Amino acid sequence: MKLNLTWLGVSAGLLLAIGCWMPWVIIESQNLVITGMQTVGTSYGKPGVLHLIFFSFYLLFTLIPKIWAKRFNILVVALNASWMIRNFLIIGICRGGECPERQIGLYLVAIASVLMLVAALFPSLKEK
Repeated sequence: MKLNLTWLGVSAGLLLAIGCWMPWVIIESQNLVITGMQTVGTSYGKPGVLHLIFFSFYLLFTLIPKIWAKRFNILVVALNASWMIRNFLIIGICRGGECPERQIGLYLVAIASVLMLVAALFPSLKEK
């Protein structure tokens, strides 16, 4: 039995894109809602933009039916997963006795990144 997780990976990538626009954390003391695309009041930059860049490369390499594209895809999703871990730790960590309240968007990005990684490890290739 051959696994074909292409559509799972593409769906996870779309979930990742949606999660980038949803709230990631709420910082109560400063009255801030941080998303992947809007981090006004912090020095986080826009971490969701890099996730979207990784997703665009993932989509491109998924649609190319060559072995080199599947290998580059593993690199792309590994970088995306490491970026997700970095964001999860840096944005959601407690600082100065204040813990931000993690929201659904941060968890969606984490789940989608892991699903994309699993899908890239089992690519669909046609045998000769």
